Amino acid sequence: MPKDKPHDTLNFMISEYLLSNGIDGEKIDDFIIDIPKKWEKFSDVILLPNSSFEEKKWDNHRTELWNIIVQALGAKKLGIMGEIKGEKRESTVKMLLGEDDWVIRRENGIKYGYRFTKCMFSSGNINERMRMGGVGKLDEVVVDLYAGIGYYSLPILVFSKIKHLHSFEWNPESVRALEINLQSNGVTNRCSIHLGDNKITTNKFNNIADRVILGLLPSAKEGYIPALNVLKDSGVLHIHGIAQSKNHDEWIKKTLTEINLIRPQATISEISRFKIKSYAPHWDHIVLDVKVE
Repeated sequence: MPKDKPHDTLNFMISEYLLSNGIDGEKIDDFIIDIPKKWEKFSDVILLPNSSFEEKKWDNHRTELWNIIVQALGAKKLGIMGEIKGEKRESTVKMLLGEDDWVIRRENGIKYGYRFTKCMFSSGNINERMRMGGVGKLDEVVVDLYAGIGYYSLPILVFSKIKHLHSFEWNPESVRALEINLQSNGVTNRCSIHLGDNKITTNKFNNIADRVILGLLPSAKEGYIPALNVLKDSGVLHIHGIAQSKNHDEWIKKTLTEINLIRPQATISEISRFKIKSYAPHWDHIVLDVKVE
């Protein structure tokens, strides 16, 4: 049995199972072609791509198939990916094998715990999470408008000496995970969580922040007004968005103009820009750092 490549191991074990269950050798290829070449693995979880093994030919084999997959790939839990759903950015992962959907990802010394069937986690954003660990300055107050389970809040709290961070989030499931993550990473005393719509919950916090994180895709535009309300007269915005792959300038120019319209008396300027990853064909997920003064 192949041991060096997980995909080869998976193919071999599924082929052996199918042969032992009466599938003619000449028909094996019709099954094997459906085995995904990529999947996500973290902790003791395997997440298969959306629509894996949906065809009817697998109907009598799925229960055993799930056990073969976790055995071949060295996991205990198995799920299948879905789309991120709704305004609250909820996961639609379906759990195929296992009972407990709580998982802890360890990344750059930080523990991110969450229910993977209820909350999203983008492994492709790792560089931005690492970068956030270095942006906070001594004694700053930071606001994270779309905190989730602490994707960007936790690195800032763990690796910088900011004074305090206000995490705003309206998904109760994410807030429950964030509370646990603050405690498990030892930073609870420097963070306040505000559950609810940030267009409302930020109203009590005018002019408090030295920097604001707007980590919402595909657009954080609805957060521009709350962000500028909480930002001091001078501060920094970290704005996530989607820009055309060959023309980031257009989105950046539009974003700077929209910010300036909300605070026309201020000087708005680009500090830096970062491509996080490809979002869709011809579109990139980027982060724009903006100075407001």
